[in-house]
Amino acid sequence: MPEAPPAHLRLTVDTGALTDNWRALDHQSGKAAAGAAVKANAYGVGAQSVVPALADAGCKSFFVAHWAEAAELLNYVPAAQISVLHGPLTTADANFARSTGVKPVINSLHQARLWQDNGGGICDLMIDTGINRLGLSPNEVSDRHIAELDIDILMSHLASGDEDNPFNHTQMDAFRSAAARVGYQRLSLANSAGIALGHEFTFDLTRPGLALYGGIPRPELDGIIKPVVGIDAAVLQTRMLSAGDTVGYNATFTAPHSMRVGVVSLGYADGYLRSWAGWGMLQYHGAALPVLGKVSMDMIVVDLTDAANCQEGDWLTVPYALPEAARKTGLSQYELLTILGQRFSR
Repeated sequence: MPEAPPAHLRLTVDTGALTDNWRALDHQSGKAAAGAAVKANAYGVGAQSVVPALADAGCKSFFVAHWAEAAELLNYVPAAQISVLHGPLTTADANFARSTGVKPVINSLHQARLWQDNGGGICDLMIDTGINRLGLSPNEVSDRHIAELDIDILMSHLASGDEDNPFNHTQMDAFRSAAARVGYQRLSLANSAGIALGHEFTFDLTRPGLALYGGIPRPELDGIIKPVVGIDAAVLQTRMLSAGDTVGYNATFTAPHSMRVGVVSLGYADGYLRSWAGWGMLQYHGAALPVLGKVSMDMIVVDLTDAANCQEGDWLTVPYALPEAARKTGLSQYELLTILGQRFSR
């Protein structure tokens, strides 16, 4: 079989901006070191490009959710620098961690017992301080099974770090209280937003995710964080509409006059969701091209009125500044990254 031709979609990752963001967050972390949350294929950006770049920049702590994600990272960084947030649920999970040296994050007494029953070793421990997701309850930290653990990173997770919420300090105080009753090497509480809350939240290690990839969860990071992701899509066809012609499913756009439009290789299967309808705007050599009608699975239609020279096969830029895109679409900055599909040439 011949090699398939390149896709009509391109996703560009600016690894220079990525590493600049990590260095900025490392600086903002004060005396703490910045790690990197690279779960979900580095938030959809691509672990194969993100992790080596961050490692070269000096990052030494990487966090994923699933064991399969850890297996991929072993191609790029030492096992001891990888933590699996979901922890060991089965003996197979524990055996994988022990055989590779990847660290499990222990989230419950059951996981603590499972880890110890399968030989134990260095691990991390998650304390739940109020978000009520994964993590040990503070009243469980004195259990003998926890005392037997060899804990590197003792961590918790902020529920409202992106808000000026007094609950942030409530969680910090609960974390300090729990840490006084557990043996550990390092403390970690702050995500991207937590870093911006100030040095009292950063402890020994921070775990930025969103801000690495161009997201701005708090205004303090505006002007510090650079965009990382760029998207381009090809024009598949140009066509003329007459006044009264409609575009797309359910005919939500009607041409007010004769106009030239372009059909573009981009749709909700690629993460460009229907929430862009009415807001979306592509660009061609600086000209703004509004999205017309509904977003389809594989296609959108744009107005080429201000792009007279645009032809089939030309490439259009898809603006993807995360804070602005979140405001326009109602999607979170996290969603805008992680929904990016698999059909892009990267």
